Amino acid sequence: MKRDFDLKKPIYKICSENDWQSAQKNGLFKGAGIDLKDGFIHFSSSKQVKETARLHFNGVSKLLLLKIDPSGLNIEWEPSRNNTLFPHLYDDLPLENVKSVFKLRLDKNNNHIFPPELND
Repeated sequence: MKRDFDLKKPIYKICSENDWQSAQKNGLFKGAGIDLKDGFIHFSSSKQVKETARLHFNGVSKLLLLKIDPSGLNIEWEPSRNNTLFPHLYDDLPLENVKSVFKLRLDKNNNHIFPPELND
């Protein structure tokens, strides 16, 4: 398995605007559809999130990118795509761990535009 992460660096979650609005009303993020089905919240590292968007959210509008501080969370790094370790949370996400929320707009080719901090 390829370990390509730092336990102290932010992790990221792509979610719909509706899922985020529900989280704000509830005071917790319980996850999106795939998370609820799988029993854990799927996250990506900064190096994984663009590929996650391309593979699972290609051309989808009204999405947000949540920047998460993993401190105090029981994040499990488990094998997923290409046997690379991805961050998972087997619990609800407290909103205080969400440090930034970015709108993921689409460019003219329907690719998501990410915040500059994620540029390689």
